[in-house]
Amino acid sequence: GVRQDVAVKIYGEDLEQLSKYAAQIGKIAGTVNGAVDVYVEEVTGIPQIVIDYDRAQLAKYGLDIKSVNNSIQAAFAGASTGLVYEGEKQFDLVVRLEGDHRTSLTDVQNLYINGYKGQQIPLHQVAKVSIIDGPYQIQRDDTRRRIITAFNVRNRDVASVVAEIKDKIENQVNLAPGYSVTYGGQFENLVEARERLGIAVPMALLLIFILLYFTFGSVKQGVLIFTAIPLSAIGGIFALWLRDLPFSISAGVGFIALFGVAVLNGIVLIAEFNRLKKNGVSDIFQRIYQGTKTRLRPVILTASVASLGFLPMAISQTSGAEVQRPLATVVIGGLITATFLTLVVLPILYYYSEKN
Repeated sequence: GVRQDVAVKIYGEDLEQLSKYAAQIGKIAGTVNGAVDVYVEEVTGIPQIVIDYDRAQLAKYGLDIKSVNNSIQAAFAGASTGLVYEGEKQFDLVVRLEGDHRTSLTDVQNLYINGYKGQQIPLHQVAKVSIIDGPYQIQRDDTRRRIITAFNVRNRDVASVVAEIKDKIENQVNLAPGYSVTYGGQFENLVEARERLGIAVPMALLLIFILLYFTFGSVKQGVLIFTAIPLSAIGGIFALWLRDLPFSISAGVGFIALFGVAVLNGIVLIAEFNRLKKNGVSDIFQRIYQGTKTRLRPVILTASVASLGFLPMAISQTSGAEVQRPLATVVIGGLITATFLTLVVLPILYYYSEKN
């Protein structure tokens, strides 16, 4: 897994080409506002001894690649030539060159190989021995080679950073055929959470309406109270725009919390109207006037307590504030408009519903 907030995954076959793309994308990430701690995965750079056989020379001396490989392995890695018994235990007897003769490239080049006539042939006569930088790790996803450029996000939402770097990569990086780019890290969790939120919000709204119906036993009054939800959403959206905050997962969670508190204000008002009607107050205007006057303080206090409780989160500047601020901003902004509009719009809608 990737611990950074965003991981740009480049897929392809050639490791050197992948490294070039990763370095190029790393430079692009450094130019994106909010992208910090840029990390480019290293897959090459470890020295390796490479033996490139000359097949014509091998045939000249009657050698084959398998036998030469076995000789090299025995000389430098060791080969079992028998067993050593110690009581009931047995151990492989491994032989190889002394340490002084397997320390440098020259030792490999000057290794003697037995020819088919018993002659001693230096390895450099039948092969080219060199040191090159080779891969020390090869990462794969679904059998495809990949390399990662990753970074964290500060003082900005992840979605807008990914959108910006995605646009820059498409315009500035010319990927060869067979190479592709995907985005992962914590951003993957963000995408999955957004999909879950697309299910959670409608479910929450449906459950709210069902509970309203069972509380009042009336679809009409349930719909009346349900109008507090769009009224509160207006304030939440406006507050996000006013503070220049994007719609994020935490903002979506804030809307769910906001809807519950906003509906509570409507329940308080409608329940009071129903109580006055049951007690014999038949005049609609008198019922609305008395009910609103009686429940004004509870409605305002309910909204005030919730808003003040979220205020420290709304003005937070500490670590994790980028998650707290959208949530608190939505709740506070939504409660301000919901409280005002509930006290004004809901009585008007109640009047017309009762009049008809």
